[in-house]
Amino acid sequence: MKIHPLITTTAALTDICERLSQADFITVDTEFMRENTFWPELCLVQIADDKEAAAIDPMAPGIDLTPLLNLLVDNENVLKVFHAGGQDVEIIYNLTGRTPHPIFDTQIAMMAISQSEQIGYSNLVEAWLGFSVDKGARFTDWSRRPLTERQIEYAIGDVTHLSKIFPRMLKRLIKTGRGEWLDIEMEKLADPANYRSDPDSVWLRIKAPSRNPAVLGRLKALAAWRETEAMDKNIPRGRIMRDETLADLASQPPREQPDLAKVRGLSAGWRDNEIGRRLMQCLADAKPLTEAEMPPRAPRGAPLGKEGALVADLLKLLLKIRSREIDIAARLLARSDDLEALAAGQRKGLAILESWRFEQFGRDALNLVEGRMAFAVARGRLKMAHIDDIGTNDPEPEPEIEIDPDLEPLPLIIDADDTDAG
Repeated sequence: MKIHPLITTTAALTDICERLSQADFITVDTEFMRENTFWPELCLVQIADDKEAAAIDPMAPGIDLTPLLNLLVDNENVLKVFHAGGQDVEIIYNLTGRTPHPIFDTQIAMMAISQSEQIGYSNLVEAWLGFSVDKGARFTDWSRRPLTERQIEYAIGDVTHLSKIFPRMLKRLIKTGRGEWLDIEMEKLADPANYRSDPDSVWLRIKAPSRNPAVLGRLKALAAWRETEAMDKNIPRGRIMRDETLADLASQPPREQPDLAKVRGLSAGWRDNEIGRRLMQCLADAKPLTEAEMPPRAPRGAPLGKEGALVADLLKLLLKIRSREIDIAARLLARSDDLEALAAGQRKGLAILESWRFEQFGRDALNLVEGRMAFAVARGRLKMAHIDDIGTNDPEPEPEIEIDPDLEPLPLIIDADDTDAG
């Protein structure tokens, strides 16, 4: 594979993008810094196909990234391959208002063809290529110039290794017949709504202090105000105010600006500075939420109390067994909060009751909580059995689940992480 020198001019960028626009796929990675900013600061872009690779310096004086961005968001004939690409996609969305498409994420793909839970890039390379990645430059401050040859070599390796892994992974994926599953997950990853910053909705991510419409109205107004302040200043929202402080102010708003000096989490300067005045104006303008704006009540747990919690534990056991049976990551198959909601009686809006997840897991999970299936042990093997006197809509007998005797005994309570992978 040809490795180009660091690209620092628009002409060189245009040249390589023209060639890559004819490829079947390209691998993409970015290096960025965001510790001190609201918007991630793009510091380096790495790109490759199966023949050539290069790192692009977006901070080079006078460089125009348009050829690269057009390749990523306009060219529907080239598949864009990332690993754990959510933040990379976010950066591209911030620059263009659009997301790369079509898209493929090798981390998500690994969950569909193995039990790997959010495998890291280094482990991915070791699993597929058989060697360890040099991690010496992973803590680089990518905003500093000049970059060393070692740093550039490290960065380009992220896409050159991926360009070798992807074709092999694709062949295995085709053999499993799970491409349709992944198509759905990749479309979710490419959905621009995931990356759109809407100040009027950020309050929904903050733990509400109560369901009082006036308190929630202040919470919504304060969260939108903080988001706008952070965007305008390009600093992390926590530098303006932490969530806990924001919720306290929504619950117990100060009567006058000098009272801000007594609020935990705010400095004494807020008593008479300009940002304090804007905060007080925000509180004065806040309106109680209307009934239509009120968020739905969160389920308070299974209606059967402790018995409902045990049902959720059984669902987690079923999830563990099924993920091993079909060799898929439990995280991709179902989320813990979906299992708990199903145990609590919820039947709408659950991913496990839709599409391929229902076919692979949700149907059995539903039968279990509704009393049509049960765990049984026959001749030392664990299986799912229908309850005969209740019956089932499925005329086929439920297949026995083979348990590998070499596996560790399964605990009853399995903690399936509820982080979203799709």
